[in-house]
Amino acid sequence: MQLEKSTLDTINTWLNGSYDQKTKTEIQSLLDKEATTELTDAFYRSLEFGTGGLRGIMGPGSNRINKYTIGTATQGLANYLNKKYKDEKISVAIAHDSRNNSDVFANITADVFSANGIKVYFFSALRPTPELSFAIRELGCKSGVMLTASHNPKEYNGYKAYGNDGGQFTAPDDKMVMDEVAAIKSIDEVKFNRVEINVETIGEEIDKLYLDKITALSVSPDAIAREHDLKIVYSPIHGTGITLVPKALAQFGFTNVTVVEEQSKPDGNFPTVVYPNPEEKEALTLALKKAAEIDADLVLATDPDADRVGIAVKNNDGEFELLNGNQTGSLLINYLLTAWEEKEKLTGNEYVVSTIVTTSLIKAICDAKGVEYYNTLTGFKWIGQVMTQLQGKKTFIAGGEESYGYLIGDLVRDKDAVISCAFIAEMTAFYKDKGSSLYQAMIDMYVTYGMYKEDLVSITKKGKTGAEEIKAMMEKFRNNPPAKLGGSDVVTLKDYELNKETDIKAGTSKELGFPKSDVLQFITEDDSIISARPSGTEPKIKFYCSVNTPLASAEDYKATEEKLAEKISEIMEDLQA
Repeated sequence: MQLEKSTLDTINTWLNGSYDQKTKTEIQSLLDKEATTELTDAFYRSLEFGTGGLRGIMGPGSNRINKYTIGTATQGLANYLNKKYKDEKISVAIAHDSRNNSDVFANITADVFSANGIKVYFFSALRPTPELSFAIRELGCKSGVMLTASHNPKEYNGYKAYGNDGGQFTAPDDKMVMDEVAAIKSIDEVKFNRVEINVETIGEEIDKLYLDKITALSVSPDAIAREHDLKIVYSPIHGTGITLVPKALAQFGFTNVTVVEEQSKPDGNFPTVVYPNPEEKEALTLALKKAAEIDADLVLATDPDADRVGIAVKNNDGEFELLNGNQTGSLLINYLLTAWEEKEKLTGNEYVVSTIVTTSLIKAICDAKGVEYYNTLTGFKWIGQVMTQLQGKKTFIAGGEESYGYLIGDLVRDKDAVISCAFIAEMTAFYKDKGSSLYQAMIDMYVTYGMYKEDLVSITKKGKTGAEEIKAMMEKFRNNPPAKLGGSDVVTLKDYELNKETDIKAGTSKELGFPKSDVLQFITEDDSIISARPSGTEPKIKFYCSVNTPLASAEDYKATEEKLAEKISEIMEDLQA
């Protein structure tokens, strides 16, 4: 395999440009070894500064996370801020997670902002992503950056960029920032020399403010007081959650929290797991073992930057069962609307938000409770955008997405596992106080609103060839959509890239009214929804499948679940045929 000329040109730019000697030595070593695949993946393009920032594998190269790609991103963001807020005082907040080099990259980010005359509020040590979002709003910052790759494998790192509302950038500002980053043609344009006077350290004072405001959101403190000794097992999976989740649970009033000792220390190598992802059962192995030992009521586990949370509860046989993101999100929203209703807090001006690939059960719950429901594109920034648009007009109760991210209250504009852990524990106490387990509450919810079951299949395609394969798969589905899925006719095709919804039987189309996004949705005659979407943060294509049917009684739960699982298997087979 030969290196393409454009790739070789980029390699030579790095070998001859203002890059440090260590970087140049590593690149030369790969050339000497004729590691063409590795060199191609590292240099065939510039790591794209997308609408959420950067994410990639760490190492030397234009398509890698390193001092220079982080510096370029920050210089572009600084240029955008200095143009947009000309003649205004500009400040930003910076935080980082427990990943290898996150602290180094956070300092580089601070260096570049400060060198561009921008005031930096710099968290003194690792902190959760949602606390950064909170700090941006609380401190009146124009922007903020979180150094994290969320739940990706240990070789990854990333850079999440936020706007002045504490949410990730949306149109038109996302494009403006991307254009400024793309406009930097040489590393010599990046100002790396820190101006110390422009950097202020922050920490515990923001923690206290954040925790106090979270606690004020509590809806059922009376139930917590009665069930304060609820047995909770918590794992931060070597991440930042350890800094705030135990404190939040204690401040809510929970007195019996067991932290998984082996996973309590922040460590970017994530030594006890394959992936630091609470969506993966393997990542909760130690937490489940501890829960069985102490006969816990609830298991909570957060990802490295503490914006996602996975949970496990005891089923009716006394065995721990992991709930997926749709189940937890539906339970949370059902609990909140029920508790608000009981406290006579619902006025008709409240709303809930979720995304197009999240379970439709949330909409069914909102409709039944008379609470307005909004649907957005995938990604929490879109939920944040709705919140910003409706600020001061309507009351946001909660939002959530299937990928284990939830938010209660409007303190933050991103998914928040700190708030979520506190409210999942509160919800568990609320139902226990009524003589029910969380598992039984879930079954009761299905009896009331219908049984919904979802599954997600992710296919990984790495590197340049993988990206091309994913693109080809989406083109195939776009040009030749399936006629039937799971034995039911596909009646509606939604193409978010083309902003078009097609009624297949009638042969008519209408606009979807969403921003452009590479997502396809097939809706069948029996109301199954199947979505195809390339991941924005990993080399994957994702297939989401949602099916539903009425549930006559709690006794029918297992049989109905098996029937829906079979249907999902049929649909997934049809997709890959």
